[in-house]
Amino acid sequence: MLGLRVIEPAAEAGSRLVWSVAGLVQAVADTLAARFPVCVVRGELSAFMRAASGHCYFSLKDAEGAAALLRCAMFRRAASLLDFAPADGQLVEIRGRLAVYEPRGELQFVVEGMQRAGAGALYEQFLRLKARLEAQGLFDAQRKRPIAAFPRRIGVVTSLGAAALHDVLSALARRSPQVEVVVYPSLVQGADAPAALALALATASQRAEVDTLLLCRGGGSLEDLWAFNDERVVRAVAACSMPVVCGVGHETDVTLADLAADLRAPTPTAAAELAAPPLAACLESLAVLQRRAGQRLHGALDTQAQRLDSLSLRLARPLEAVRARRQQLALLGQRLSSAGRRLHERRGMQLEQLARRQVRAAAVDAQARSRQVDSLEARLNALDPQHVLARGYAWLTGPGGVVVQSVRQIEVGAPLQATLADGRADLSVTAVTPTRHG
Repeated sequence: MLGLRVIEPAAEAGSRLVWSVAGLVQAVADTLAARFPVCVVRGELSAFMRAASGHCYFSLKDAEGAAALLRCAMFRRAASLLDFAPADGQLVEIRGRLAVYEPRGELQFVVEGMQRAGAGALYEQFLRLKARLEAQGLFDAQRKRPIAAFPRRIGVVTSLGAAALHDVLSALARRSPQVEVVVYPSLVQGADAPAALALALATASQRAEVDTLLLCRGGGSLEDLWAFNDERVVRAVAACSMPVVCGVGHETDVTLADLAADLRAPTPTAAAELAAPPLAACLESLAVLQRRAGQRLHGALDTQAQRLDSLSLRLARPLEAVRARRQQLALLGQRLSSAGRRLHERRGMQLEQLARRQVRAAAVDAQARSRQVDSLEARLNALDPQHVLARGYAWLTGPGGVVVQSVRQIEVGAPLQATLADGRADLSVTAVTPTRHG
């Protein structure tokens, strides 16, 4: 028992010491207090319970997996100083003292302080990585894709031996038996799990044979779920070619893979329920669509039936159609004849108007021509040489009928002929006297 050595008091010579139960338990308690005044123990929380009084009771399991268990009690004053919420599976370091619970004679550890051990460092690492990936936009709501409403095939990335796979398959078989399931096996815990998970996600993305991909694992401590906080896994989730539903751990467990996924589910079973609608709901939706399609089809058939009836009625009375066409033709003939007469009358009136206008124009033109002729005649008479001769002038010509215009053309004794208004006279030049300016 934790290397405990029990030293019994020496018996008096010739006598035997007999312990009472309370005395022996008290002696053991005193020995423990003297041997282990203050201890710090590291282990995994188990069966953690907080009583109504505020006291906490739990067991601490060996962190290395050895079959050792230490019962612990943490009273209200110490519990009020905790800066986190203890939960089963957490790796913690507790500080306190060993004691014996006298009513049952059981060894217990009275806890005076508790802090997260590996979980504390891991949580800080979780927060740092979360901040960095969030700054890069891997968790943005804008990049979240909607989950397929009616998937035909769903992929599951998890361990073949995990209870999560059984839960997912059971939920889908119960609710959505019409959906085919493709499993991409992978480790989900341990040092090799991140690489295996990233490879399985990349394989599913490359094959692109499913409509929705589920990333699942059952509950566990922060260390157990740490593979889903690995940057390789988070980036593989964000890079998937199809929507990803992440159902890792319990409802209170949140991993970085949950934040990068298109939809987070509190458990693997919930992930299956969110990824595929129930068969009954699908059948009901199909029934609604069938009713709507039937109503629209019947409406279209009724409309076409009415059109057919109307066309049938029109074809059933061809004589009426012919009679109507004849009436239309007769009316058009009358309108054409009337229009022809009116056009002829208009043309006749236009011709009469043009004839009257032509007569008036011809008369006006004749008068203008007559006045022009009179004017030309008067001008011609004014230029008639006979009229000039009548005013006392004579027209002289020399031999050969050459008109004499200058004294230079005349020689003394030359014969001339003078043409007068009432006859001609033969002349003989006796003298030639030029004018001075000549």
